[in-house]
Amino acid sequence: MWPLAYDSVTTQLTSDWVELIDGYLTELAAAGRPETSIRLRRNQLNHMTRCLQMPPEEVSTRVLLGWFASQGRWARETRRSYRSAARSFFGWAHQQGYLPNDPAAGLPVVGQRAGVPRPVPDDVYAGALASARPPAALMMRLAAEVGLRRGEIARIHSNDLAADGQGFLLLIHGKGDKERLIPIPDDLAWAVKDAGDWLFPGRNGGHVTPEWVGELCANALPNGWTLHALRHLFATKAYAATHDLRAVQILLGHSSPSVTQRYVAVGAAELRAVMAAANGRQP
Repeated sequence: MWPLAYDSVTTQLTSDWVELIDGYLTELAAAGRPETSIRLRRNQLNHMTRCLQMPPEEVSTRVLLGWFASQGRWARETRRSYRSAARSFFGWAHQQGYLPNDPAAGLPVVGQRAGVPRPVPDDVYAGALASARPPAALMMRLAAEVGLRRGEIARIHSNDLAADGQGFLLLIHGKGDKERLIPIPDDLAWAVKDAGDWLFPGRNGGHVTPEWVGELCANALPNGWTLHALRHLFATKAYAATHDLRAVQILLGHSSPSVTQRYVAVGAAELRAVMAAANGRQP
């Protein structure tokens, strides 16, 4: 069995690994991948290759399988993300001729667990909003009332605001560098306009990091609720009001309706009404 103590490995990367990883990340940057994705891949590859403790050309499918098998504490999404990183990196290295074969080609598929919607309850959101300081309160509103991700909130700029005669529109810089134009409530639009620059500027220029947005909102919400659960709240309310799954999908920036469905919670009252109807009774 592969050793289980690799999370604490702190050995330095050899020059072979450094050059290989840098070359791969340079190609990602040249392809226009967002900085957040490149930073994530660097962190994952640095950790994985430190753990392996062998030259790149000696890494085999068996070695990678053993290392993945040893990560018993990983959440499913973490395992999926690391598998994606390994497949992309080693596949690139083999295709470019740096490695004689692709050891990650044989990594098994990690199934995606169907998520359970977990929207923040209305009273919890209202209480957190009332007691939160302005930056966190505005961030939470953008998640709960507009449906934005933490990375999208971090990158809002006043130049992204437009008007179409019926109200305000905001250009969202979404996941995977995909953009979408969505309507935004007037009071939130004026907050963006009044900023005159980044809505949430960083200390050293530019905008704040997505991680900071997530942490600030998590601290403002009680009982382990997160900013992502506020997106579930938005999705649940939007669908309940319209039953238009396609529109909710577009607003959330999802790739397919099946993803959006995992964000929409169905209330007990609605389930009772359907059950009663199925049995020929009034709810």
